[in-house]
Amino acid sequence: MEIRQLKTFWTLASTCSFHQTAELLSYVPSTITMQIKSLEEELGVKLLDRLGKKVVLTDAGDQFLPYATKILNDVEEAKCISSQDGELAGTIVIGADEVLCAYLLPALFKRFRAEYLGVRLLFRPLSGQELKSSLREGHADVVFVLDEPIASKDLHSEFLKDETFQMVVSPDHMLASRSSLIVDDFHKQHFLLTEKNCSYRTQFDQSLLKKGADALTELEFHSVEAIKQCAVAGLGIALLPEMAMKKELSEGELVALPWDLSDVSFSAQMLWHREKWISPSMAAFIQTAKSELI
Repeated sequence: MEIRQLKTFWTLASTCSFHQTAELLSYVPSTITMQIKSLEEELGVKLLDRLGKKVVLTDAGDQFLPYATKILNDVEEAKCISSQDGELAGTIVIGADEVLCAYLLPALFKRFRAEYLGVRLLFRPLSGQELKSSLREGHADVVFVLDEPIASKDLHSEFLKDETFQMVVSPDHMLASRSSLIVDDFHKQHFLLTEKNCSYRTQFDQSLLKKGADALTELEFHSVEAIKQCAVAGLGIALLPEMAMKKELSEGELVALPWDLSDVSFSAQMLWHREKWISPSMAAFIQTAKSELI
């Protein structure tokens, strides 16, 4: 078993793409296939399934990934200890949901890459439910979440900033000019919302129930950007974090409704596993994130 095989397997598990893995490791795709096949033959199990262009781990692959991650972490730690030139290197796998990726993290990524040219950032867009498990399963080094304050025995949480939410509509919506609203005003209105398993969607539903709302007409979306654009087009009332619509609010494409959402407030947080070895490159990324985002 070779380190390069483990690195190829780990990268493939992270990207779920032979093409992207080949680009990241500067291999041709056939080399990736050959290394994975050789590793599977040595272990005597199938690690990956190839479904069209997408790669998924088998049960054996899921079980083997934490061991591969630990070995690669140990190797990286040994390299850092023995390195004499002091230049940071390696790969950091970052996970975040769509909102933070689009509206909070680009400036951080730009600054870090400018300051640490030898460190490669590998970004994985993940849903809210996948973010914490990606740390526990060794798929990511650091993740960013927009959630209620997280207290966990195995995950360290670093507070970045509070984020508030607003109900918004297009300027020509029938409720746009109202100075106050009651629950009955939402009758027969269309709400543009994220899926029900989203944390702030859950709090929003609970908030409206407490204020007397019952059945609402809802359109569910996977994408916050899709929700925003549909609201701009006048298709309904959107619930969005303020960071996602600063431009549209300032330019008058969206109007905030006078509805109290103080009980739907979340924090942007940075998480990593407490038991994970913090390499010098990962420590530099965490410190840069604190400096840039707090």
